[in-house]
Amino acid sequence: MAAVVTAGELFRSAVDRFRKARLVFGHGMQDARDEAAYLVFHCLGLPPGDLAEHRARRVTPVQHRKFERLVERRVRERIPAAYLTHEAWLGDYSFYVDKRVIVPRSFIAELLRDGLSIWLKRPARTLLDLCTGSGCLAVLAAHAFPRAMIDASDISRGALAVARRNLARYDLQHRVRPVRSDLYAGLRGRCYDLILSNPPYVTSASMRSLPREYRHEPQLALSGGSDGLDAVRRILREAAMHLNPGGLLVCEIGHNRRALERAFPQLAFVWLETSAGADHVFLIEREALTRTDRPPSTSSTARRAR
Repeated sequence: MAAVVTAGELFRSAVDRFRKARLVFGHGMQDARDEAAYLVFHCLGLPPGDLAEHRARRVTPVQHRKFERLVERRVRERIPAAYLTHEAWLGDYSFYVDKRVIVPRSFIAELLRDGLSIWLKRPARTLLDLCTGSGCLAVLAAHAFPRAMIDASDISRGALAVARRNLARYDLQHRVRPVRSDLYAGLRGRCYDLILSNPPYVTSASMRSLPREYRHEPQLALSGGSDGLDAVRRILREAAMHLNPGGLLVCEIGHNRRALERAFPQLAFVWLETSAGADHVFLIEREALTRTDRPPSTSSTARRAR
């Protein structure tokens, strides 16, 4: 008779294996405990939650075998757990993912919880998710702005196929339009109240030293050139032409704040507070992008969204 195995035992065994293998995390999970708990919940058919409530839960032989296969591949192939399960979570929303898109983990998701209400003069009615990838931000934006019509653009056909799958999951095909576009090139001059973007921003030096886990993600969605700002420069230079009066651009740039401020000393960036601090996501108004009489400054004034 097979011994009874509990969820807690699976969790402890996976944490031990992950730590011994010195895995690298960061694809929606922060450490070995987070990822082990996520895989337990996945194999139990439950959304992520508090594992303490389920530690004594008995695991079926089928669930046990599934869990062991996932853990083995995670350790042996260094594949992020989200690719193994074809599932990633941002808050309460789950998304289908595969290697055609990066694993969703944008800090902009946190800012959409209140719809950027202290910055927008009125709720956005037209919105662009630039470099949409899996479509995760477009889905979250559609829920944050229930009356908005949204374009979700990406240069990758594969990414747009994944995005369409996620839009269908949330029945958003009537409000969110996937568009194949090299940044703004395919948008035919459309203008928006709000542009969101989590573009490629990894520097060339960082790309060369990426851990194995990150090498499973599409390079096109990560590589931002020598200083990480190749795409961001284009986004900024053309944004005003695609924003309505009073419109906002919200853009994530990783650890490149200092480089961005050196490259655009004349722009008044607003740095938004997220769980990563106040230097990963900036906001800028259309009028600030078009103003030419502002003197260059050596540093921007950081106002934090609370």
